Amino acid sequence: MRRNLTQLTQQPYDLVIIGGGIYGAATAWEASLRGLSVALVEKSDFGSATSANSLKVIHGGLRYLQHADFKRTRESICERKTLMRIAPHLIHPLPVMIPTYGYGMKGKQAFAVGLKLYDIIGFDRNRLPDPQKHIPSGRVISKDESLRIMPGLPTEGLTGGAIFYDAQVYNSERLIISFLKSAAQAGATITNYVEVTGFLTTHGVVTGVKVKDTLSGNAFDVQAKMVVNTAGPWIDKVLTRTQKLASQPPLRLAKAINLITRPLIDKYAVGFSSQEIYEDADAIVKRGSRFYFIAPWRDKSMIGTDYLLYDGDPDDFEITEAEVLKFLNDVNQAYPPAKLKPEDITFVHGGLVPVSGVETKTNSIQLMKHYQIQDYRQKGLSGLISVVGVKYTTARDMARKTIDYVYQLWGQQPSPSKSAVTPLYDGQIDAFDSFLQTEIKKRSAELKEATLQRLIYNYGSAYPEVLRYFPSHQSKSHSDLAVIEAEVLHGIHHEMAQKLTDIIFRRTELGTAGYPGREVVEFCATVMGRELNWSQSKITLEIQAVNTCLRTTGSEETYATGLNHRTDYSKTKLASSAV
Repeated sequence: MRRNLTQLTQQPYDLVIIGGGIYGAATAWEASLRGLSVALVEKSDFGSATSANSLKVIHGGLRYLQHADFKRTRESICERKTLMRIAPHLIHPLPVMIPTYGYGMKGKQAFAVGLKLYDIIGFDRNRLPDPQKHIPSGRVISKDESLRIMPGLPTEGLTGGAIFYDAQVYNSERLIISFLKSAAQAGATITNYVEVTGFLTTHGVVTGVKVKDTLSGNAFDVQAKMVVNTAGPWIDKVLTRTQKLASQPPLRLAKAINLITRPLIDKYAVGFSSQEIYEDADAIVKRGSRFYFIAPWRDKSMIGTDYLLYDGDPDDFEITEAEVLKFLNDVNQAYPPAKLKPEDITFVHGGLVPVSGVETKTNSIQLMKHYQIQDYRQKGLSGLISVVGVKYTTARDMARKTIDYVYQLWGQQPSPSKSAVTPLYDGQIDAFDSFLQTEIKKRSAELKEATLQRLIYNYGSAYPEVLRYFPSHQSKSHSDLAVIEAEVLHGIHHEMAQKLTDIIFRRTELGTAGYPGREVVEFCATVMGRELNWSQSKITLEIQAVNTCLRTTGSEETYATGLNHRTDYSKTKLASSAV
């Protein structure tokens, strides 16, 4: 996958996709796999905004049972299975425990029925050849066992717990890159740092887009039979660049905030109720309070998700100190043993998600539950559709439906989709555990086991491509920086990394769970500078750009908010530490 802007101007495409988040990436893969010619343009870096702000859970849709939305539960279970099949290095089963209270809808009996129904709906969930991807049946547990999993649970009315399994994505940024590299391998032209500035139109038909290379300032046109807008929170902003849609009703948005903290609970993700009243207007079974999850992730805990209404420009998105502290306080009140302090936060994920409205009695934010494909033919503009997605889990299925709809608009019978059974570029792994152990044994004299495991979890079957940049004379005891150097070089030459932030936060796992250290940041900058002929002043600016997303305090060096998008740090400073 190489950045080739000249190629964008050399042919008209079947599709131009706007936006390089998970929905754009999955759509590019789906369309390319069906034989369509595809160009994808992203104004920043791939997966650098909302798609990076995920709780990293690939949901099987258990909670949709409270809406009696069995269809959506079934879709989620199928997509969870699909992602484990096509990206086996990135998606892994995750046990989840929810404490049970009393004898009503939060009690063991109700959960036992729900888990049984869930297993019936997912009757084929284990029809995968890899035993590591099999999802056990749900079960209820005793009070003592639930307290062993989550010590310090409020015990008044506690009757036990319910255990079920979802899945977790090890590195959501790498999953986006996997989709994009798969699309590129199938013939798609993929480009980052290319912004759509307008549309090409002829007699009410969109025939392409006007774009600008944000790195060089060069402007040019890209022609296409159809334009698919998957710009997420920027969908409306993109639409304002055509006069006919400038007054389009705006998409309502909410901030979504997830915290990375010191480890709180091992092995299990745990759901727990906050003290904040929450009303889901569409739910048949009422929870009565907002639900949070603590999930183990990369030797830390991820806690989420908190939602706050947002009515500003997506480009001005920020997370404030007050918002983070309120969330931290809510978590501590709901689970007092956490005793979290600001200095315990190593990272704050923030993004914008679509909402359908606000429940009037409790002011509870109602997240959008169903995807939208917006077609503008009735407004006098054809050749352009927008896709509003609602879940990371179902992005591939949404892409399938989007391409089916495109064929429908063209008056053609859709060619069959193969994306549910075709492994991604780096997902050529039949049995993950066996593959991992075989590769560790094969490379034991060359690399540390932990280092090789990290590479396989991130790069899957394609990890040897990274090691092509690993010097053969490097001793095992000094391999860590050499492997990082190999990852940097691979990111530059095969994954379109243009900036230091691309490497630290998206091509590698260096920066998304905790500060990698000044030495590592400066080392990566030096490697990029050498490879891309940066001046010393350019290297300094690139380090400063990373540090704009970071703030170090004393010896702790913890993360500041807004890593996934620009943040006003004058509003995020804490007295004792960074957040």
